[in-house]
Amino acid sequence: MNADPVAGHAIVQPLSDWAFGPAPRRATRQVRIGNILVGGDAPVVVQSMTNTDTVDVAGTVKQVADLWRAGSELVRVTVNNPESAAAVPRIVEKLAMMGIEVPVIGDFHYNGHQLLAGEPACAQALAKYRINPGNVGFGKKRDTQFAQLIEFALQYDKPVRIGANWGSLDQSLAAQLMDENAQRAEPWDAGRVLREALIRSALDSAARAVDLGLPAERIVLSCKVSGVQELIAVYRDLARRSDFALHLGLTEAGIGSKGIVASSAALAVLMQEGIGDTIRISLTPEPGAPRTQEVVVAQELLQTMGLRAFTPMVTACPGCGRTTSEFFQELAKVVQEHVRAKMPEWKITHPGAEHLTLAVMGCVVNGPGESRHADIGISLPGTGEAPAAPVFIDGQKAVTLRGEHIAHEFVALIDGYVERRYGRAAEPA
Repeated sequence: MNADPVAGHAIVQPLSDWAFGPAPRRATRQVRIGNILVGGDAPVVVQSMTNTDTVDVAGTVKQVADLWRAGSELVRVTVNNPESAAAVPRIVEKLAMMGIEVPVIGDFHYNGHQLLAGEPACAQALAKYRINPGNVGFGKKRDTQFAQLIEFALQYDKPVRIGANWGSLDQSLAAQLMDENAQRAEPWDAGRVLREALIRSALDSAARAVDLGLPAERIVLSCKVSGVQELIAVYRDLARRSDFALHLGLTEAGIGSKGIVASSAALAVLMQEGIGDTIRISLTPEPGAPRTQEVVVAQELLQTMGLRAFTPMVTACPGCGRTTSEFFQELAKVVQEHVRAKMPEWKITHPGAEHLTLAVMGCVVNGPGESRHADIGISLPGTGEAPAAPVFIDGQKAVTLRGEHIAHEFVALIDGYVERRYGRAAEPA
């Protein structure tokens, strides 16, 4: 809908004017990060970050492995002191011994130039360096220390993410732009000036890196803020003014549903416009919740938008007065957990299984119809309905399940379908 600026009424856009599906990806430079390609026509990549003390080698290795198994394609670790820098090569080595080849990215603030100089093995082991232009150095030291970091990237043939952040903005640049704004005939509002400072911080730093010899094909940019509308505005402008690969993320998104909704709202708009090459959902983990939740949310966002496929999608009934039993809810949870647990194996032995669609429905109203639309669907009996659950496979009723073992039997049907349709043995010679 568009807003009528005169009457303030909503104008319904004709159906023929709507563009269905994601917009074509804009042309970006392509960057290789370890074994992962980012940008250009490569798929949007899921990134995450550990929250362990990097000095804790065993704990960090475990969390990186957990994030990788959940589907994170890039994992960032904090490198903030000599001890953590010394731990990085051991972490990467142990991951390799486990058969985990996920690129590990070093997150540097304030002292990265010193840490890389003191631990050359860390500089070599990392797949990418993340530099924050707002705190790489201050005053006269800023340019020197930034140049030292770029020199390490050149020496060790590493890409760099130049990541500006709303919370650590280059204050001298912000002050300069505020002064320039005061001279305008029609000054911008303060928010626009700060957005410009954020974008300029990233773009000017990227230009400086290129002047120092770093190819533009080894630079990723990000400009993170914590507000949805601000993030959309910043990245639209950044995408218009550059062709660098872009990393998207709503910084400090928050905890639980707030963080999920805010991140999804912002990133979905941008990716629908073809903006963004890597994403991270920066969730605050709920107490006791696994760090991997941010990876699952990122995957589900990409899959829901039709940009990537990671795991079979389960359509499930929300429930109403016709479904007073919780059995369909329990079955939907069992099915979702089963296919997600099986995907690390299936993606190797049954490629394509991530495109499988499933339906777990709770009554006769939408159950049969939704089940027919899925590759495999089950329509459970609602309140007062006959105690029978028809299962539909490829749009046709295949079997009716009854009794106490419906969940076990339905999961077995899913496994059998995956074996028949996606198993390597089923592929034509």
